[in-house]
Amino acid sequence: MLPHRAIHAVRGSVRSLRHRAVFKVSREASAVGGCRRFSVRVRASGMEEILARVVVPLPSYETRDKSPPPPESNSLEFMHFYRSLDKVEKAEFLTKLSRDHGVDHKGVSELAVKLLDTQQRDLATILQVEDRLRYSLTPRYKQLLCHISRVEGGVKFLVDLRADVLELIASKVSESPQIRDLSGTLKSLLSEWFSVGLLRLERITWQSPCEILQKISQYEAVHPVRNWTDLKRRVGPYRRCYAFTHAAMPGEPLVVLHVALTEEISNNIQSIVREFATLDSEEDVNKINSAIFYSISSTQAGLQGVELGNYLIKKVVRELQSEFPHMAQFSSLSPIPGFSVWLQGLLNQYRKDNRGTDLLSEHEWKEVEQATDSSPGSQATEALRKLISSGEWMRSERLSGVLEPVLMRLCAWYLYGEKRRGYALNPVANFHLQNGATMWRLNWRADTSPRGVANSCGIMVNYRYFLNETSKNSALYLQNKVVTASEQVLGLVSQFQKNSKL
Repeated sequence: MLPHRAIHAVRGSVRSLRHRAVFKVSREASAVGGCRRFSVRVRASGMEEILARVVVPLPSYETRDKSPPPPESNSLEFMHFYRSLDKVEKAEFLTKLSRDHGVDHKGVSELAVKLLDTQQRDLATILQVEDRLRYSLTPRYKQLLCHISRVEGGVKFLVDLRADVLELIASKVSESPQIRDLSGTLKSLLSEWFSVGLLRLERITWQSPCEILQKISQYEAVHPVRNWTDLKRRVGPYRRCYAFTHAAMPGEPLVVLHVALTEEISNNIQSIVREFATLDSEEDVNKINSAIFYSISSTQAGLQGVELGNYLIKKVVRELQSEFPHMAQFSSLSPIPGFSVWLQGLLNQYRKDNRGTDLLSEHEWKEVEQATDSSPGSQATEALRKLISSGEWMRSERLSGVLEPVLMRLCAWYLYGEKRRGYALNPVANFHLQNGATMWRLNWRADTSPRGVANSCGIMVNYRYFLNETSKNSALYLQNKVVTASEQVLGLVSQFQKNSKL
């Protein structure tokens, strides 16, 4: 143990040192005496000291527009301190920030009572009390966040900060309602700062800066870029790559859209990202009738919930119409993440309930039993589940032929019929339907890569953008939860309902 006088001396020095010294003292104390509790206390007091210094009190209602801004050093100190913390310390720090420097709930309650008392007064008085109440709902830390956004690198710092907050919430490390409120405050601010009018549409080409090209490759989440040659082809002839950027985050693409320029609406991804031998070095405009959106990736986790992708698609459509006035077909070629997981769960449940016969027709079950050498009933259901899980069926023409009608109608139901709060369960479907697209065509063996087979049994879907119908479709979906779908999709859904009993 450290002598009492030594501890007293260390504690006295902590109060006058910046955060680096705080952690240095903490580490030295731990090394000298193994005083873990001492280290935690010093670290916690360092956090409280920083927050007390940089999170200034909310100005009074009367002086809210007259108070001088805090020094820029406050923002820089907060940023530097936060970056010095490890993952566990960041969680503790964000919890303290949101809990101890949020809304003054007592003041809000008093103003709410006052508002009720003024209901018989004149309108001007009521409006003023309402405005005071609105102002009192501002968390103290919001002022700091706004000032951080004005320093160099501040906006990017806040985007990353929200990513950390979202990770805290998702991992359930902290289930504090104040943490959720901090996330909501950050989202509200970021939505203002990243409004579509402040974003710049950039076309990425092989002549774009190397750093941008590297990030485009790194951020590609749907169909990973294999190498520089692959990337060169994705920004070359018959291809377009667009990104939204923001002045406050130079050189940082926010959301990226890859487009293939084709004669017809593509029904498989292999022809877009793998078969390049047929691509000419010069584009023939007569061969370009369709724009296929085959990958859209949001690059910043902290911007989750800030609507960027739908605006990017709309801007790109206008850009392509300007470049190719004759172009009339716009469609996605989308993956179906979650389908295989949903299907595995469904087969498991049916096996436990001994209801396998409800999913396939008698003829289809006989084919499965013969192909897998299994007995009727739960054994055949389990054999089918394992078959789909392994992806081995893709190598057998016979099995592929047997499973095609089964998987296609199950997938159609998953996209069209499985809901979360009335909207499509599948996140990609939900995104395109919100944008007003039509669920147009399911494509068999559209992605035969191991990832495509594992995620969605190799099936992909086209969401077609009929430009004169997107506004109507979007309103129907958002307001009435109506999914606009083609005859092919509705036919598969009907087959599912006829053959299966959910």
